[in-house]
Amino acid sequence: MKLRAGFAVAGYVAGVIAANMMTSSAGLWPVGFGLMATAGTVFAGASFVLRDLVQEIAGRRVALAALAVACAVSAFMATPALALASALAFGLAELLDMGVYTKLRKRGWVRAAAASNLIGAVVDTFVFLWVAGFPVTMLAVGGQLVGKGWATVVVVAPVLTARVIRHVRSQRAVSDNAVRG
Repeated sequence: MKLRAGFAVAGYVAGVIAANMMTSSAGLWPVGFGLMATAGTVFAGASFVLRDLVQEIAGRRVALAALAVACAVSAFMATPALALASALAFGLAELLDMGVYTKLRKRGWVRAAAASNLIGAVVDTFVFLWVAGFPVTMLAVGGQLVGKGWATVVVVAPVLTARVIRHVRSQRAVSDNAVRG
């Protein structure tokens, strides 16, 4: 369990740092559908799901501590404006994300992660673009949300696949036992 928590925390912190480094070095880039997003958007989107995983495995305090570490490290790797925008956007978005995730978790991990990531992505997008000085236009906002959506799907899809496979295997085992019994 501790190893899983360590990997989850490391992935989350790395995602936040990568989002800031990519955005700092590459600015805006296309994400499809004629939309633009900051270069670190995909990493930011993945970090929302990873934050949910950290909370699931290690708890809320560890998730908040990991966010603080990621923001502190990012402050040294990005411009001051970008570091401030990132810290404010991630902080606000993650707190909202955490609240939604915690309330919905009883209804299933995927549902809680998807809903909380949607809330976190919207808040993060507007706060980050505005504070960092990027244009808050339909192209940029749409691009940010599409990029974060792609990242959520990429991170959540393997979890869903693993759960479906486990369910199918358990159903086969039950069926096989019924036939043998």
